[in-house]
Formats: sequence, structure tokens, C-alpha cells
Amino acid sequence: MGDRARGSGKADNNTFTIGCVLQAGELISVTSRRIEPEPGQESVWDYPRPPRLEDSPKHIQIVFNGVAIADTHRAKRVLETSHPPVYYLPPEDIKMEYLVRTTQGSFCEWKGQAIYYTVVVGDKQAANAAWAYPSPTPNFASIKDYLAFYPHLMDVCYVDGEQVQPQPGNFYGGWITKDIVGPFKGGAGTWGW
Repeated sequence: MGDRARGSGKADNNTFTIGCVLQAGELISVTSRRIEPEPGQESVWDYPRPPRLEDSPKHIQIVFNGVAIADTHRAKRVLETSHPPVYYLPPEDIKMEYLVRTTQGSFCEWKGQAIYYTVVVGDKQAANAAWAYPSPTPNFASIKDYLAFYPHLMDVCYVDGEQVQPQPGNFYGGWITKDIVGPFKGGAGTWGW
């Protein structure tokens, strides 16, 4: 990552600008190359926009303050260009007694109005660490009341026993595993993607 291209040099379809830096009074584009997936991997650059929703039979587990607060094989995942998957879990497979609804809200142009939850286990809490869509748009109706969690706010999240790496930037809630390649939106210089 981080190949530098000066001026308006042509780039192939696998290179894209991730930002600009000022160096010695000259504006220089900072580019990145798509990481080609190996067999068994997915590239976030093959995901669609608008995003796609699909069922996931993978084993999803979330631990907070030493307590397994979610465990399911019935998750759904949202796939969107440049983002690692976001997993949405059915409330029946979440220990909802550890979640407290907050006044936080947000709006997604694809899914609709979101509500948020703080996770509280014992003396530890993570504010606005989970969100849901109680009235999603028609294309996302099947995630009604399902919850997604920011992995960087949890002790650990697992997909099929593999520990998840959070999507860079702490704004998006993507889950990175060894079968997902980027580069990923969210890190420094990627807001314009």
C-alpha cells in the first residue's frame, strides 16, 4: 500500500487514490492497489454498491468482560464495496439482558434509521457498541431487529473460531478475517473512497 503517483498519471483498474499529501509545496496523490484474493478469499473491492445482504452459516461469537454475550450460526452479513463484512445477529442468539437501549441514532441511506445499545456486563460498559434497524428499508427487511456490534469495543469477536480484526477507523463496524482482503475503507486517507 501507499504507492505514490505524481500528477495525473494513468492508473490501472486496480489502483485508486486514497488521499493527497503536500510535499515540498507539491500536492502528491497517494494511491493504493487492490489486494488480489487468493483461493478461498474475498476482496472487498468485489462487493457491490449498493450493499448486498446475505445469510451466513458461519459461527459468530462475541465476548465482553469475559462473558459470551452472543453465539449464533444464523447471522446475516452486509457486503459493501471497500468494507469488510458487517455481521447482524438475531436477538434470540444474543444475551439481551446485557444491552441497554440508548438515545443514539443514525441514518443509513441503504438500511434506514438505526438505534443503538450500550453493552453492560458487570462493572464494564461499552457505549453505543451495538446497533439495529427496527424498521429497515425493504431490501434489508430480513435484518429487522438484528444487531451488529463494533468489534473494537468488544473483548473479542470470532468468525468460525478466528479472532476478528476490527475495520480501521472505529467509525465502521466491519469484521476482518483471513478470508477477507482489502485495502479497507476507514483508515487514514480513505474517507474519499
